[in-house]
Amino acid sequence: MVYKFEFRHYRRKFLTPLITSHGVWENRDGVILYLKDEVGKVGWGEISPISWFGSESLSQAVSFCQELANNVTDETIDSIPDELPACQFGFESAREMIETNNSFTFQSHKNLTCSGLLPAGKAALNQWQKLWENDTDTFKWKIGVYPIAEEISIFELLIRELPAFTKLRLDANGGLSYREAEVWLQKCDDININDDIHLEIEFLEQPLSVKQFWEMLELSRLYTTKIALDESVATLKQLQECYHKGWREIFVIKAGIVGFPSRLRQFCLAHKIDTVFSSVFETCIGREAALLLAAELSPQKRAVGFGVNHFFVEDEQICLDNLWKTISSTL
Repeated sequence: MVYKFEFRHYRRKFLTPLITSHGVWENRDGVILYLKDEVGKVGWGEISPISWFGSESLSQAVSFCQELANNVTDETIDSIPDELPACQFGFESAREMIETNNSFTFQSHKNLTCSGLLPAGKAALNQWQKLWENDTDTFKWKIGVYPIAEEISIFELLIRELPAFTKLRLDANGGLSYREAEVWLQKCDDININDDIHLEIEFLEQPLSVKQFWEMLELSRLYTTKIALDESVATLKQLQECYHKGWREIFVIKAGIVGFPSRLRQFCLAHKIDTVFSSVFETCIGREAALLLAAELSPQKRAVGFGVNHFFVEDEQICLDNLWKTISSTL
């Protein structure tokens, strides 16, 4: 099959720069893909790389798109190298949209629940209320950004402010030392058995660096609070490696950078892993493709991590309308 191909770069500014243990992130840049087959069916895809997370860079993705002609084939898509996992996801999800005659109906994943992302530090104490008012009952808070004593102090305030029977996820982005991870896990274990606190610490996400897999495996066996791997399983190859090394707790899957959806689907269905699908701060184009996978590949029905749109200045519909106008003008 031969497809007509167009692409456009987009940039969305964060309302407040996103602070993680990797540094400060001010803008979300990505690429929107447009494919049209020989009978006129259209597919949309999105390339949303995060180079510091393990994918290709934006410049590598744009260079790849620039090297392609105005027409691409199935062979072109199938041969995208593993070094370009965000490109693999974007192109194959656009093709799958054509193959399944899918449009953005948002029906197949309507029963998914969504967690809300809280900012690092004290700002979390002022932002959970708005998410709660929008029916969010699972929250994710960034840690490993400020000194641990300061974060523990904020954490103790946060768990007493959050409504009863909500869930809280802690995301360290690999920023803790082994000893700090022990402190957090013991704290979480204590809270989860405290009858006076009607809140669950669902898991601690990526407490240590990617290089410390064996230490995280050890911690997962020493504490009852679950650990979720994130940076360690950024791509499908990494996910497979961690599984074969013995990881059986939670896998956070950022579909937008994991690689080909078909290969991810095959692995997850074969091994029935415990998954949490998470955003890469994509637009609704990439999010739709990711949530379709989440609905299919989330046996534990954990809340997906896509409650992030409140972090942006510009409404994504305005962003996409502008892109559509520039693409339409060339068709």
